[in-house]
Amino acid sequence: QLQLVESGGGLVQPGGSLRLTCAVSQGSLHYYHVGWFRQAPGKEREGVSCTASLTGSAVYADSVKDRFTISRDTTGTTVYLEIDNLRPEDTAVYYCAAEWGGGIHSECTLAQTTYDYWGQGTQVTVSP
Repeated sequence: QLQLVESGGGLVQPGGSLRLTCAVSQGSLHYYHVGWFRQAPGKEREGVSCTASLTGSAVYADSVKDRFTISRDTTGTTVYLEIDNLRPEDTAVYYCAAEWGGGIHSECTLAQTTYDYWGQGTQVTVSP
């Protein structure tokens, strides 16, 4: 059972930056697609970015392109989401999720239903 733990959220002023972390204490994320999702108050959860297993190739939602950067660390245990130029509309609980990608090259997806493992979320609040 893969256990994901998010951290790095907080209260930030507009224009600021944050780096969110999704980590596993056991095992590796190397063979997993990992996605970041967010749920704003009163809204449905949406996918913002994912990184594919093996290759680390990234996908971004149009709404966050140029401000969000997803990356993996070299140990295979952590995936980051760097958020720049934060806006009030980025306020949400951010979740990471993982889907087994196996040993084949494939692309990740922002479709939530494909992900099997979810973290508990980390709150990001953007306010003056």
